Parts: sequence; structure tokens; C-alpha cells
Amino acid sequence: MKKTISHIENEILSIILGGGAGTRLSPLTSSRSKPAVPIAGKYRLVDIPISNCLHSNINRMFVLTQFNSASLNRHIKNTYHFSAFSKAFVDILAAEQTPDNPTWFQGTADAVRQSLRHIERFESEYILILSGDQLYQMDFAKMLDNHKELGADISIATIPVTEREAPEFGILKSADGLITSFIEKPKAELLPDWLSDTGDMMRGMGRNYLASMGIYIFNRKLLFDLLQKEFADATDFGKGIIPQSIDKYTVASYQYDGYWTDIGNIYSFFEANLGLTADLPDFNLFDNENAIYTRPRMLPPAKISGTTLEKTLVAEGSIIHASRIERSVIGIRSRVGHGTTLVSTYLMGSDFYETLTEIANAKANGIPVIGIGERSYISNAIIDKNVRIGNDVRINGGPHLENTDNALYTVKDGIVVVKKGVTIPNGYVI
Repeated sequence: MKKTISHIENEILSIILGGGAGTRLSPLTSSRSKPAVPIAGKYRLVDIPISNCLHSNINRMFVLTQFNSASLNRHIKNTYHFSAFSKAFVDILAAEQTPDNPTWFQGTADAVRQSLRHIERFESEYILILSGDQLYQMDFAKMLDNHKELGADISIATIPVTEREAPEFGILKSADGLITSFIEKPKAELLPDWLSDTGDMMRGMGRNYLASMGIYIFNRKLLFDLLQKEFADATDFGKGIIPQSIDKYTVASYQYDGYWTDIGNIYSFFEANLGLTADLPDFNLFDNENAIYTRPRMLPPAKISGTTLEKTLVAEGSIIHASRIERSVIGIRSRVGHGTTLVSTYLMGSDFYETLTEIANAKANGIPVIGIGERSYISNAIIDKNVRIGNDVRINGGPHLENTDNALYTVKDGIVVVKKGVTIPNGYVI
């Protein structure tokens, strides 16, 4: 049973890390911070941890960011409004230079350290630290209960992973729910020494290694002491503070067996979005108890004419005349012209509608309208917002394409990413 808001309101405070420059997610992060990247056609990445917090009755949150934060600030301001009689808030803490600290954030721990002077004014017994670029649904109240039951100083959310995945993560070993050792991204030959009892179901799936999810609960006083005194020079939690704390403090593992993915690069972002189109997706957007919150835009319903849709999500406000759309995500205010086919494509949509006059002027001047024109074919692609793609355009992503970057698009791991706001002329071929 979930705690009431009044019980947990002053007990725990959440800090959501906005990440660094997000170069692995470029060009999607060229003009926006990683938490502000659109996901599933209508949300932003930051909506995931915020929604998880709200469903866990944690309603005081700080979002830490320093790169391209304008769109994130705008999204937070337009989305998360609470009663004037509530203590709830979602506030941005952007990196700032001060007389006693002229540097930007140097890592996850340093970001929290530099923000402590803002955080210390808010009462709490515990601090929850989250990443802003992960896709999952978790009840943090259960993690907090586990933290208290084990008398932990620090808790780390862990997830069982396979032998193939283990070298990509920080791997932990635990006994009786407490973490006894940690290794960062172990080489394959070391893995036999890091097997864990993850339970019968996880073992049956070959998931025998406990990986850190980068989700932590700290006792408040300890966190302040670690950051300001004991590990005052440590810049990162995963590489610095956590490994050094295991032998000194009671560090608990909270094993999570649900769906979780770290959206750190274009491939994982692409697969996470297209995974939502499955008949029974691993991440459930259609859950009464765990709805993802986002900005209410008051858009009209999507309008679809003459289109065959197969395993496709279509966001509100879209006008679709395509021939066929298959295993794709169509974002808000998208336009797709007659005779066009989209396969395995994430079309992010548009921030605004062009007026009929603007559309007529664009056509008269040979400029494509915002969206995708007629008789085009696009596969294995991400089309960022406000893009103009003309008629008879062919974009065919796949492993046959080499990684490249130019003014109009980037190719990473065979995925073509058309950059925000660019124009792809009629007949263009990628």
C-alpha cells in the first residue's frame, strides 16, 4: 500500500540528474538537454523519472542541468503545476558559477555537491538520486521501505543482466540484501567471480549479474558529509563515491526485475521508442496506475485518411495521408503526405502548425511544408522536430550506411537522424 503524501512529503527529496553534454545522443542534444529529448511522440525523457516520483508520492524534486537547458526549463514550467496549498515542486537547478566555485558540474557527485546550498533548505531524512535518461516504471516507496528495513546508509537500485550485457555496467555482489563488492565494467574473463543469486526467474533468463541502475537513496546527513568532507574531491557517484563507501557503510541492494533501459546513445533511444509499438511492449504506456505525465497541449485528435497502419503509435494533432506506416512512432502535429511509406521510423512532429497561407507560400516558392511530403519512402530513421521533407525523398537507413555527419543529417549505427528544423529537398536520397 502506498504511503499518503502527508506521510512521505517531508521524508524524502528527489534529485534528477540532467546528464552531461549528451554527445552520444547527438544530434538530438545539439539544441536541447538530454532530459528534454522527445520520447514516444509526446513526452520528454524527464517526464519518466518525474512520473515515477509522483506515483511514489514523492513530490519535491530538483532537476540538475547545465547544457542547453532552455527547452527543459520551458517544459518543466508549462507542465508541473501544484496546488498553492501543497509543498510539492519540480524545480530546475542549472549549473551556476559563484565566487567560491567558478567551475561547471564535473560529474554526477559534483553536480549534487554544487547544488547542496539550494537543497539544504528543504527538510528530508533521505535523498533520492535519479538519472534523467532512463526508461522504466518503479515504485520508489518500496525501495525506501527496503532501505529502512535493512538499516542501510545507502541503497542502490540493481537490475539482473546477462553475461553479454554485464561488461557495460557497474556490477555488484550482495549477501542478505547488502552489497559486499563492486566492479566497474568488468572484462569478460572476470565475470565468473561476479555471479549473484538473482532468483529463479532471472536465472532462467540468464540474468545472473547484478548491475547498478544509477538510482540511489542516501541518508541525508551521510550524503552531505560524503560530498563536503569525506569525498570532497570525488566527482562521480558510480566511479568514486559508491565503490569507496561499500566497505565503510551499510549499502543495500534493491533488486528491480521490471523493464529498464538506459537511453545513452542513438541506438538505445531508437530501439526504446520503436519497442513501444509492440503488441505487448515491455514499457507499458497504457497503465492506469502508472500514467506518464507530460504537458497538456489541448491538441485536436489525429486525422488519418487512406493509410494502412501496422504497429504504429500516432500522437494527437497529426494529419496523416500516407500510404503505409509500419512499426513507427508519429509525434505531435505530424504531417505525412499521400503515397508516402514509413517503416521503423520515429517522426517527432512539430512544435506548431503552419497556417494555410504559410503552406501556400511555401509551395509557391518550392519549399516543402513542415512534415513529410508525397511519395517518399523512409525507413530506419529518426526525424527530429520541425523538419521539412519534400516529395519523392528516399531515406533508407540500415547497416549498409557508414557513420557520418553533415548539415542535414547524421548516421549512427545505421540509423539516419535528420536534424531539427532542416529542409530535405524534393527527390533527395540517403
